[in-house]
Amino acid sequence: MNISVENIDKVNAVITAVVEPADYTEKYEKAIKDAKKKMNMPGFRPGMVPVGLIKKQFGVSILAEEVNKLLQDGLFGYIRENKINMLGEPLPTEDNNNVELKEGESFTFKFDLAIAPEFEVNLTKSDKIDYYNVDVTDKMVENQVDMYRQRGGKYEKVDSYEDNDMIKGVITELDVENPVSAEDVVMLPKYFKNDDQKKLFDGMKVNDIVTFNPSVAYDNNEAELTSLLKVEKADALNHKGEFNFQITEITRFVPGPFDQELFDTVFPGGEVKSEEEFRAKVKELIENQFKKDSDYKFILDVRKYATEKVGKLEFPEEKLKKILLANTGDQEKVDAQFDKSIEELTWHLIKEKLVEQNEVKVDDEDVRNMAKEVTRMQFAQYGMLNIPDEYLENSVKEMLKKRETVDNLIDRCIEVKLGAALKEKVTLKENTVSAEEFNKLFEA
Repeated sequence: MNISVENIDKVNAVITAVVEPADYTEKYEKAIKDAKKKMNMPGFRPGMVPVGLIKKQFGVSILAEEVNKLLQDGLFGYIRENKINMLGEPLPTEDNNNVELKEGESFTFKFDLAIAPEFEVNLTKSDKIDYYNVDVTDKMVENQVDMYRQRGGKYEKVDSYEDNDMIKGVITELDVENPVSAEDVVMLPKYFKNDDQKKLFDGMKVNDIVTFNPSVAYDNNEAELTSLLKVEKADALNHKGEFNFQITEITRFVPGPFDQELFDTVFPGGEVKSEEEFRAKVKELIENQFKKDSDYKFILDVRKYATEKVGKLEFPEEKLKKILLANTGDQEKVDAQFDKSIEELTWHLIKEKLVEQNEVKVDDEDVRNMAKEVTRMQFAQYGMLNIPDEYLENSVKEMLKKRETVDNLIDRCIEVKLGAALKEKVTLKENTVSAEEFNKLFEA
């Protein structure tokens, strides 16, 4: 097969493929013979349909299939061998609509190519890029410790009320002709909207009677009043006055103890022996998580910095729109998202160059480790920190069965390794920020 490329300009080209009989005849004849073996046709025994009849009825479609296979292999082989940096896939030109396939003849096919723009990008110590370190405070550590302790906590009945306790009792409306009254009403005064109403319950004991105004306490919230007073929703806002609440039960959540069982549950292996060591390990855990987030923010800042440094690239926009349309079939969507697509494509090309320059490589073990990390993070969202190896391996095995998931994992591995390499190459402008300040950086 004779293949040649004509460059129209820097980002547009036409690739021409001339398919000769010598290229396809052997494969075509074999395909005809294979069809003969399988073909059933009225009036002929299986496998005995004459070749001439097969060619007459099915020859063009069989020839088209074989020529198409040759084109696919030939074009992509040529593009790969000649290192043509193509965007998308070759687009058939209108000339191809006039090609008539006949056995024994030559066929000429032409395809438009969208060529990636040429540019240079190189990051060195002269390039200064922000890197954010998050200050892990004692309060953040305590909040995390409290969360761990709550998992081993329990509810206990107590004699007097403190903030965050749950109370049960009998509620009765005052100073009306037909008062509303309900038993076994449960409340959490902590969630009242009015602070003065909350304070009425401070220090109250079982069997005490508290006079308060539910309408004020819940700021006339119809749903809250309906649930509290056990009335119809349409009637809830008709009860604006005061009520007595006789406390029959007070329940308090008591966090689990600081003991070896807690230490071993969160950090198996028996390495943590004291509250001090436990808090230190919790702080380290939070710092490691923030470091991953900081590295991710660094890659986002590298993207912005490198994109601005490279400047606007020239793209074959009309061809790219045709490629996107061929993939999506939705012209309106292509038009609406085209600028974003160009932005993503620009970063993709820049990242490819940076990956090559920094010799970033990803192997199967990297992908497996990333799959494990993703799985651990997913389980951690539900409070499951120590996943049995069996569950972890099974989850990873399922993830690696999906091609799209594997591609995403590879991309994450590349970004992690690229980020690590670039942190050594550029000058980091290190900033220490609070967690709140750090989270706001993602809103910009």
